[in-house]
Amino acid sequence: MRTLTAARTAAITVALLLTTSTAASALTTGRPTAAAEATAKRPADVQIDQQAPVITRTDILIHAPLHTIWKIQTDVENWPAWQPNVDSMTKDTPGRLRPGSVFRWSTEGLDITSTVKQVVPCKRLVWGGPAQGITAVHVWTFTPTRDGVLVHTEESWTGEPVTANQAVLQAALDTSLHNWVTNLKREAEAQAAR
Repeated sequence: MRTLTAARTAAITVALLLTTSTAASALTTGRPTAAAEATAKRPADVQIDQQAPVITRTDILIHAPLHTIWKIQTDVENWPAWQPNVDSMTKDTPGRLRPGSVFRWSTEGLDITSTVKQVVPCKRLVWGGPAQGITAVHVWTFTPTRDGVLVHTEESWTGEPVTANQAVLQAALDTSLHNWVTNLKREAEAQAAR
């Protein structure tokens, strides 16, 4: 038992010395360690407005490859082909979606201008923007699991129309996101089966 304790003490001492020497090296050289650089380069995730009067969250498990789901979701110009509620779509920014990309679309009587706020390929997609007095933030995350890909989405709505009609707009957003993930699942699984 005493040998085990001595060995454990030695291991802890070595770990502390290595940690201290790495930190000291970063301080004396003026350069951050690789771990510090990686943390500094990763921006904070964009989140929905947690104080918004209308917030909807939903999940769905999709049995299709992650890259298929990602391609369908990020190909905004083709949304009307698989989402019956999207009436029109215009992509203002050419190329792949990236922070700052803008697209304009109509769905369920709303004319929306969305700006992409964050893209982490095959992991996270966030956009937001105004629609007739409503300010929305829409977050999507994609997590591979043993059984498929878990797609989680959440969206917040703020603005005068939301405050004035919270119950009606809550129900509308709940239905909209439920339909969206259901349609995404249907399209991705159909493409995967081909």
